[in-house]
Amino acid sequence: MAELAALEDPRTRQVNEKHGDDHGVNLSKLRALAKRLKTRQELAGRLWETDDTAARLLALLICRPKAFGRDELDVMVRETRAPKVHDWLVNYVVKKNPHSEELRRAWLADPDPVVASAGWALTTERVAKQPEDLDLPGLLDVIEAEMKDAPYRLQWAMNNCLAQIGIEHAEHRARAIGIGERLEVLKDYPTSPGCTSPFAPTWINEMVRRQA
Repeated sequence: MAELAALEDPRTRQVNEKHGDDHGVNLSKLRALAKRLKTRQELAGRLWETDDTAARLLALLICRPKAFGRDELDVMVRETRAPKVHDWLVNYVVKKNPHSEELRRAWLADPDPVVASAGWALTTERVAKQPEDLDLPGLLDVIEAEMKDAPYRLQWAMNNCLAQIGIEHAEHRARAIGIGERLEVLKDYPTSPGCTSPFAPTWINEMVRRQA
C-alpha cells in the first residue's frame, strides 16, 4: 500500500476522477509493479479487501482468475463501483473463470444497472467468439426497447453489444444499423481524430469496411 501511495500523481488522479475512477496511479507503472509481483492470489485477496481503487486494480492483475468461486465473483461485481475496476474485473477475471457463462445469464437480467452491464459485456464477448445458442434477434429486441433510456454504463454496454452483432453477423447487420439510427445513442459522442465513433451505425460500417 505504501508503494502504491508513492506512485500517486495528482494530475493522473484529476484525469481519472473525470471518469469516476478515484485513484492517481499511472496504469503503466501499476502494470510494471504487477509484473514484478507475479501471480499471488493470497496477496490479491488482501489488496481487494482494502477497498482502495488502485489496490483493487493491482489485485486484478496478480490474481488467478480461475481460483474464484461463482458467489465470490458475484459479490465482487456488486461491490465494485469504480468503472476501471469493474472493467478489469469483467475482462481480466470473469471472462477467464469457469463460471462466466452462468454469471452472464444471471447478471444480464439483474435490476442493478452496473451488474447488468457486466452481463452485457460478457454477452458481447460471446457474440464475437461463441455465438452458438445465443438468441441474437432477442438481444436486438431488448436493445431496441431498453437502450435509449438505460443508465449510462448499462447503455454503453448494450451499445457495444449492438455494434458487435452488426459487425460479426451480416444477417442482422441492417437491423442493428437501423436500431442505432433510430435511437441515436452516442451519436454526438466526442471522438478524437483517427478514432472510430462509438455510434453503432458508424462503428459497424467502419469495422466492416476494414474487414473487407
